[in-house]
Amino acid sequence: MPKSRLVYVCRECGAEYSKWNGKCASCGAWNTLEETVPVTVGAAKAAPVGSFKYSRISEISYDDETRYGTGISELDRVLGGGLVKGSLVLIGGDPGIGKSTLLLQICGFMGKDHTILYVSGEESERQIKLRAERLGVASENLFLASNNNCESIIKAVCENKPEVVIIDSIQTITSSALTSTAGSIVQVRECTGAFMRMAKSEEIPVFIVSHVNKDGGIAGPKIMEHIVDTVLYFEGEKQLAYRILRAIKNRFGSTNEIGVFRMDDDGLTQVENPSEMMLSGRLKNISGSAVVCAMEGTRPILAEVQALVTKSSFTSPRRVATGFDYNRLYMILAVLEKRCGFAFGGLDVYVNIVGGLKLDEPAADLAVAMALWSGLCDKAIPEDLLVFGEVGLGGEIRSVSCVRERVKEGARLGFTKCVIPKRSFRELSKTESYGIKIVGADTLSGAFKAIGASKEDDTK
Repeated sequence: MPKSRLVYVCRECGAEYSKWNGKCASCGAWNTLEETVPVTVGAAKAAPVGSFKYSRISEISYDDETRYGTGISELDRVLGGGLVKGSLVLIGGDPGIGKSTLLLQICGFMGKDHTILYVSGEESERQIKLRAERLGVASENLFLASNNNCESIIKAVCENKPEVVIIDSIQTITSSALTSTAGSIVQVRECTGAFMRMAKSEEIPVFIVSHVNKDGGIAGPKIMEHIVDTVLYFEGEKQLAYRILRAIKNRFGSTNEIGVFRMDDDGLTQVENPSEMMLSGRLKNISGSAVVCAMEGTRPILAEVQALVTKSSFTSPRRVATGFDYNRLYMILAVLEKRCGFAFGGLDVYVNIVGGLKLDEPAADLAVAMALWSGLCDKAIPEDLLVFGEVGLGGEIRSVSCVRERVKEGARLGFTKCVIPKRSFRELSKTESYGIKIVGADTLSGAFKAIGASKEDDTK
């Protein structure tokens, strides 16, 4: 019996090759070709071509029931206001981060008014019920199934018409028309496409859980993320209590929104005041600590930036950044040395964003620079001081967006002084009282002087 011919499929774009190559000629990615069994489609006849229909955009209407409320306000925020009918939502994250827990809790809330089908290819129905009882989820409208056949699931959905479908997980689902194993690139791609067609044709929202690869990205071909409407990703360490749900892609809302949760014994709990959570346990009168107000979508969040600067015992000093861009840390260190005269050459530098939050906006530059200065000089920054601003290569502090919202959030949490870019004063109203002293600085040197409340600084 002849051996099955193997093909190599690019996990990024799905291109197929007869032999392995280091680089995919289609998308240009390196080391992405994986060995798999070639696709063998069953003897299915080509579907007849139907009539092509189209409508004028002004004639298409929708009502307020286009979105479902999930019962979890943090999730609704990330989804853009709720779950859209006919949408395909992909949820990824590390093992044990809380993906299945969140979906079961959604079943508990939405099961009061909607019928839900929860399909698992990893657990039996009894195992799912055990988890549901531990989370306090009980609903007569929740139906469980343990099945990993794509065609069977789609047939059951079309016949029974549940209002919401949950697939846990896509890597365990297989199509009878394909000979490759579960979790392969071809199976994941074709099954995701089948569920997408089902969601659109039946107007049923579908949640799909996806595993992650060793690099932390969503496992499977990149085309899977293009097919779905929304990609949500759980961030956080399993050892820590807090989880952050972030939208990587969203056709029906902003991709900048995040939801904050706390993992307890009885499941995930919403954190409606993330700023207070991020600053809890903060030590007073300690060097190397600064507070920044970052914007996550429309939500201002206060986070503590910690910096430790110490003598190095190695030939090459270490540079470690947790929750902050590593290359941007190098840039800020270079600016501090060149423009301000601070020497970090023979010192180890450690920067940490407390609470597991990842700051990727330039507004955090000023807080990192001031924390580094504080750690180097071993001088504590006033605990009631809030800072934000982008640092340029010339040592200037550039303006950022949403200044008004950031200042108000700081005042709400009891901060009495705020250092902002000088050019950002134009975004503040001269007649409005913010309840906080606002100091403008146009250079790093000016920001350092503001810590001592210098009279030369322009204040508002």
